[in-house]
Amino acid sequence: MSANHEHIKLTAAELSYLWTSYLADSMSICMIKYFLQHIDDEDIKKVAVHSLDLSQQHVEHIRDIFTKEDIKVPQGFTDHDVNLKAKRLFSDIFYLKYIRNMAKGGLITYGRILQNVYRHDIRSFYAKCLTSTLELDTETVRILLEKGLVVRPPMIPYPQKVEFVHKQSFILEGLGRREPLTGTEVTNLYANIQSNHIGTSITTGFSQVAESKKVRNYFLRGKEIAMKHIKVFTSYLEMDSLPAPMSYDHEVTESTESPFSDKLMMFHFNLMIYAGIGNYGVAIAESQRSDMVIDYSRLNAEILKYSEDGAIIMIANGWLEQPPLAANRRELAKDKRK
Repeated sequence: MSANHEHIKLTAAELSYLWTSYLADSMSICMIKYFLQHIDDEDIKKVAVHSLDLSQQHVEHIRDIFTKEDIKVPQGFTDHDVNLKAKRLFSDIFYLKYIRNMAKGGLITYGRILQNVYRHDIRSFYAKCLTSTLELDTETVRILLEKGLVVRPPMIPYPQKVEFVHKQSFILEGLGRREPLTGTEVTNLYANIQSNHIGTSITTGFSQVAESKKVRNYFLRGKEIAMKHIKVFTSYLEMDSLPAPMSYDHEVTESTESPFSDKLMMFHFNLMIYAGIGNYGVAIAESQRSDMVIDYSRLNAEILKYSEDGAIIMIANGWLEQPPLAANRRELAKDKRK
């Protein structure tokens, strides 16, 4: 840490982002280490090794910052949370699509983080995270294209002239279905269907291997919710005769041997839920259809409740690490009066 910022304390944003990044990257290390025990395709293996290397670099860098700042390093996830000898749970193709999905999430997350951090070393760290994640995403997309595994969003006609909207019903159409969809609406629908398909595959695999009955049931419920959301989003595309992405559930094996601790799987899936909530929020902001906004809002409320139920399970089992908190001034005042 260079001298020009040694005396500057981390802000709440900087501390919280580093803390959360540590947990997420320590989880990714466990996941990718397990993936690498089974990946046969050399191209996909190189991507997985690249992803593992990035997460390991992130964890080491954050640990170094915390040590120098005299901040307690979170427990995160360790070798105790992964069984590298467990049977294959997913196919090579799923591993590649999974890494692409996580890279997409990283690009969004690091872009948001950089808007809220100011200390030079923290900005530099997250700028490098953004750049390296972009490189990983580019590498993953290249391999997906080369192997013919990319499912591109649908095409729409090129505009041939400049036009302006003259009818208020373009936006305020009540509960009716305005046709056609805008390009942005198509993009968000397609992306949210894809992310929900990743979610159904994850829950399929995790529900097969989870040790706790409550955790298994939680994942099965999550799959039902994701499938319902896929159905809602697909209906919009079908109204405009546009194709929708297909499921990845066939990329899950029949293994029931758990590669991961229930704690890791619960944290992982709730991380995906938080990303989904953010994606739905963006879709609401970018939609010009009131029926679509209503649906996204309704579905977002459902996954917020589902996320809360997941937190309850994690708290009951002692799996939820407490994040950095602001000072409790009321409690400090009570202690002073004793």
